Amino acid sequence: MRETLKYCFLFALAGLLAFAHTALAQDVKGNLVSVDWLQDNLKKKDVLVLDASNTKNYLAKHIPGAISVSFTAQESTSQGVNLSYGGGVDYFTDMETCPYAFQEMPAQQMEKLFQSWGISPDLKIVMYDEGGIFHAARLFFSLYYHGFPVKNLYILDGGLSKWQEEGFPVTKDIPPAPRKGTFHVKKLNHDVKADLPEFLTATGDRLNNAIVEGLTPVWHFGEALSYDKAGHIPFAIMLGYPDFFNADKTYKSREEIQKMLDYLGILHNQQVYTHCGGGPGGSVPFFAIKFIAQYPKVKHFPESQLAWLYDERDLPYWTYDAPYLMRNTNWLQWWGGQRTRSLGSIHVSIVDVRSSEAYNQGHVPFALNVPVENFKNHLKDPLSLARLLGAAGVNALHEAVVISGDGITKESALAFLLLEQLGQKKVSIFMDTMEYWSKRGYALKKDRTVVAPKKVRHDLAVPPVDYQAAPGKAVIADPNSTKGLYPKIFIASGKTIPSQAVEGKVVHVPYTELLNEDGSPKPAKDIWNIIYKAGVTRYAELICFSDDPGEAAINYFIMKLMGFPDIKVLVF
Repeated sequence: MRETLKYCFLFALAGLLAFAHTALAQDVKGNLVSVDWLQDNLKKKDVLVLDASNTKNYLAKHIPGAISVSFTAQESTSQGVNLSYGGGVDYFTDMETCPYAFQEMPAQQMEKLFQSWGISPDLKIVMYDEGGIFHAARLFFSLYYHGFPVKNLYILDGGLSKWQEEGFPVTKDIPPAPRKGTFHVKKLNHDVKADLPEFLTATGDRLNNAIVEGLTPVWHFGEALSYDKAGHIPFAIMLGYPDFFNADKTYKSREEIQKMLDYLGILHNQQVYTHCGGGPGGSVPFFAIKFIAQYPKVKHFPESQLAWLYDERDLPYWTYDAPYLMRNTNWLQWWGGQRTRSLGSIHVSIVDVRSSEAYNQGHVPFALNVPVENFKNHLKDPLSLARLLGAAGVNALHEAVVISGDGITKESALAFLLLEQLGQKKVSIFMDTMEYWSKRGYALKKDRTVVAPKKVRHDLAVPPVDYQAAPGKAVIADPNSTKGLYPKIFIASGKTIPSQAVEGKVVHVPYTELLNEDGSPKPAKDIWNIIYKAGVTRYAELICFSDDPGEAAINYFIMKLMGFPDIKVLVF
């Protein structure tokens, strides 16, 4: 009997230990701790809680015993202006040597600051903010960069919002100043911080690098003019910090974050650079991609857009995600013109989709006339279209610049779509008119471009080629033939919604709402507001459709211009 009781006791103890281990695993996930865990450990001597919110919020309410890393009440305002930002940057901003905000002071000064907050290497540091924002993540990055043991760095998942949602107490009482900490900055973690030269170089190599921007569409597409220019750094992938949070302001799971990264083409083997306006917002994708999704190569660029815009080279700044899809007269007359071709550099195929009559009245030099009817007639037979294009001199390895004479038209967009469907290396649309070309002082040709095999090395004839098609999925006949990572949204692109029904969410965005009268796209900020109001979300498999495939092709082009990664056209 005694042996039986002994085994029962051991079995029960094992069960309790297993339960405790499971509960602990739920409360501590990597560098995130739950509010339940903090409530149970709040008064332990080895736990230091840092409030990363701004002074105003901290004074209104905070977790009992939490130490503020923002200005004191006396320092937080000047002449009625609230100076406190949060995230620790109130105190660690280098005001002496750096011409822009939010950058850390030299290591020795940072060490003294950390010690004044009571930070010692043997403590568990738990940081929090209001929840669903970036202040705690920015503080986490600073401590991690300065060499604090990452195993003892934690963010309170859900922040103060989740803490209060669970009914845990808050207070206005300011705790006494903590005992001076003993943490010393011995070695900076240079592997996780990028400077402008490195970041600038990375923007030129999208194969091996992913430039992740932690800002929202209001910033990214240029509605907010927070600096001297509106928009974003070229090739920045918009992955706003709010996207990483659930409705209750806790971080999304590893699986959900990985899904977002897969959708946006951010690969596990790439070097990931995170940034935002001045560093704080970009610290959320840094934390989530490195410590939740567990990508091996992630760096934060704290100087962010401030350094980019302050640089004396006047670095480019975009509002559209892919402005290179639009070409103008100055670009085309050089890269597709006689001077470049006479030097042997021929990497542009100019595809004029106007009628033969219009083409013969005047066309850009070296333009190849492939009337749009050829594209329409081969809409469902791309391989035969490829043979036609090759015979006309269109090279799949070139950038194909489509000309219709009036910017983005149903004709130019349809050709753009089908060239992408065929796997053309690069495709763009010429945005100017023939009249504008002439006004710029460039001659138009009336004789047809000579398409013939070259007789000499730098022969200006355009040779016919074997167009090597690599058909993709830009054009589909069955909406069920594809399955994206996110649910489908069908964009009805004409004046009315087509009579042929589709199964799924349908939004109506007439292509005419997205274009100016001259055929140019409306500003990126206006396009975003139009499509967002209509019901187009950031994460979706977008399928444009219309009774006229040219109308659907225009919306396809606009969505590409805006950086949506998963877009198709449904052809009935």
